Amino acid sequence: MLTVLGFAMIATFLVLIMMKKMSPIAALVLIPALFCVAVGQGAQLGDYVIEGVGKLAPTAAMLMFAIVYFGVMIDVGLFDPIVRGILRFCKADPVRVVVGTAVLAAIVSLDGDGSTTFMITVSAMYPLYKRLGMSLVVMTGVAATANGVMNTLPWGGPTARAATALKLDAADIFVPMIPALGVGLLFVFVLAYVLGRRERKRIGYLTLDEVLVPETETVLVAAGGGGTDTNANTTKKPVGGSGEGVAAGDGDGFQGLDPNRATLRPKLYWFNAGLTIALLTAMILELLPIPVLFLLGAALALTVNYPNMTEQKERIAAHAENVLNVAGMVFAAAVFTGVLTGTGMVKHMADWLVGAIPAGMGPHMAVVTGVLSLPLTYFMSNDGFYFGVLPVLAEAGAAHGVSPLEIARASLVGQALHMSSPLVPAVYVLVGMAKVEFGDHTRFTVKWAALTSLVVLAAGILFGII
Repeated sequence: MLTVLGFAMIATFLVLIMMKKMSPIAALVLIPALFCVAVGQGAQLGDYVIEGVGKLAPTAAMLMFAIVYFGVMIDVGLFDPIVRGILRFCKADPVRVVVGTAVLAAIVSLDGDGSTTFMITVSAMYPLYKRLGMSLVVMTGVAATANGVMNTLPWGGPTARAATALKLDAADIFVPMIPALGVGLLFVFVLAYVLGRRERKRIGYLTLDEVLVPETETVLVAAGGGGTDTNANTTKKPVGGSGEGVAAGDGDGFQGLDPNRATLRPKLYWFNAGLTIALLTAMILELLPIPVLFLLGAALALTVNYPNMTEQKERIAAHAENVLNVAGMVFAAAVFTGVLTGTGMVKHMADWLVGAIPAGMGPHMAVVTGVLSLPLTYFMSNDGFYFGVLPVLAEAGAAHGVSPLEIARASLVGQALHMSSPLVPAVYVLVGMAKVEFGDHTRFTVKWAALTSLVVLAAGILFGII
């Protein structure tokens, strides 16, 4: 019964948010609460929620202050040269913009933190997508998938969890997987190229000067974009016009390229750059807990850049909406994960899936693990999968002579899809900063992320790694 109700709860949640019948926050709270009552454990709902909130509170604190910190860095102009440099490299070509998004997300993912990756990527790329009228779900989908592949780095989390759960060396798991993961990352770049071609066909080409015109003007788009007259040479298109997933009507959508905004602090550019590098270095070296680092960083950035108390309040207020949205999502997700875990739904679902594996598949348990990693890491936390399910799969594989190392490597396959899971706090940073509906992101990204994971699995099998 718990197995059926667990799958029903997840399906109900996904259907409602993708059909936009409920907001993600409401769905994350109300649906698990109703199912908790349905399984006869309504009296324990409070305990489950408090336990879930307690586990995710440090993450929520980190995201809150990280948003303030990077928001201030955007305000003061730290990323303006990056944005302009990328724009000149991309030459306002949608193909180059989307590929650039994938490359930037992959490079920044080297720090091992998804939230930081998404903040920097969206900060740099959002103005370009808005100026060109490109689909913002393309940006979020490509960034999430690229980060998912890179999330397999030993310091990213999943590899370390797999090594701990199976008592293996993380290097023995990761290093042999590098060729397969490299193929997966190459596939993301190819996917970005294909999606960029589709965007180019829809909106056409623009020149650099046309993109940098004032916001109140219009730009000329080469004919061949969606809906234009193929006999005409040009057609008028409002700057930042909305397309699929594009939030229209933002007054702040182009601040990253406004060279005259009042919040700029050009004299403090190198201080802000040094502070950001120091913050990221301290995070990678784990000198202090990440929430503490971002709390100190946000306080220092505000104090130095805006010593006037009124200006500090204005900057905090300017980013309050993003902070509230993301922190609210995280705490709402805590209700969902708390009920899934507390009621035993996750355990029953995992046991059912493992038990459903035919006996004849025993010698192929590594491949089975790779396939199962897609849905399991999407519907479960990494902790739940690697510490709860992976040991069972490894034991079943060992009975048929399959090495635990192969099982561990195969378990990394689903990470490209995992990074768009509603149970991953970082994804709410991504969609929140990009002003994209979570349902739109899910509907667009899941198929491409799942395909990327299957490409990694196929490469692993082809190279004899899995």
